[in-house]
Amino acid sequence: MRSSYKEDDVTLLLKDITGLVKPQPTKERERLIQAGRHYSEMLPEEYVPTREYMEAYEEALQVYAGAVAQAVGRLADKVIAARGRDVVLVSLARAGIPVGILLKRYIKFKYHADVRHYSISIIRGRGIDGNAMKYLLKNHAPEKLLFVDGWIGKGAILNELRKDVSAYEGVSSEIAVLADPAGVTELCGTHEDILIPSSCLNCTVSGLVSRTFLRSDIIGEEDFHGAAFYGELRGADLSYEFIEAIEREFTLVSEASDLQVEGAGIHEVREIAEKFGITDINFIKPGIGEATRVLLRRVPWKVLIDERHKGKKELRHLVKLAEEKNVPVEYYPMRHYKCCGIIKKLADA
Repeated sequence: MRSSYKEDDVTLLLKDITGLVKPQPTKERERLIQAGRHYSEMLPEEYVPTREYMEAYEEALQVYAGAVAQAVGRLADKVIAARGRDVVLVSLARAGIPVGILLKRYIKFKYHADVRHYSISIIRGRGIDGNAMKYLLKNHAPEKLLFVDGWIGKGAILNELRKDVSAYEGVSSEIAVLADPAGVTELCGTHEDILIPSSCLNCTVSGLVSRTFLRSDIIGEEDFHGAAFYGELRGADLSYEFIEAIEREFTLVSEASDLQVEGAGIHEVREIAEKFGITDINFIKPGIGEATRVLLRRVPWKVLIDERHKGKKELRHLVKLAEEKNVPVEYYPMRHYKCCGIIKKLADA
């Protein structure tokens, strides 16, 4: 699988489907998804963001690189303590890839261990890539595998992982993430809903790789799940700018983490659903990372921002994106999350 990442940083266990699937506009994809088509059977159109949005991204990277580096350090310390220096990182494509690279680099920086890092696909409602799992288990002991992702919103992928991994003896469904505002894993850099700048962009901060794809006419029984390479966006690729900006902030000692909010984030999501009359909680995407994704590649109804974080720099990119897409922003009290994106229910779906 082609990407703009170096082979030393990650091995992508994905089938290259570049040119085989035509990317579709956001509104067209949203209508099809709400009519019952699975999101993994389509690819989104990717684009270079506006200059104003990129300025907000650059500011976010500058302001929050230190906090992200601290979270990487805390997470790496927990990973080494729990799994040892021969752990095999298995990031979940696509949001997990930059986090996996940062973890790998921090472990080398502090512990002088060069751990392996692969990336595989897991798709909500379709499961983990069985062929990629076979490959990993052929080459590594099951107890060495550790799944890595960027953040946990509601915990849907973690639930998918727990269900699927039970079929693989010795493989843990535990997942390492930078941010877990949902409060469902201890293997995290922080329980705070922090801004991870890589969540602000699509493929241009993820090795120019698309989100993963699974459709039987393109992906055969023996194939890995697929992804496309957006080579035409090379000029806008910031994948290593992000990695190196965080890496420059690495320190050998990480500050103590924050306190966890009582209860699980999913309860708050259900409260939001009840308050706004939403019957399908999949329409609710809590946390900075998930809310940003809604604005980037879905059709949003509104964005909720916790009143305590009104005007904060870490949400400037989100407010800017909402303005560009004419999406209303509502200030609403939340405990676990700083913001939340809500997908629009399309009447003609």
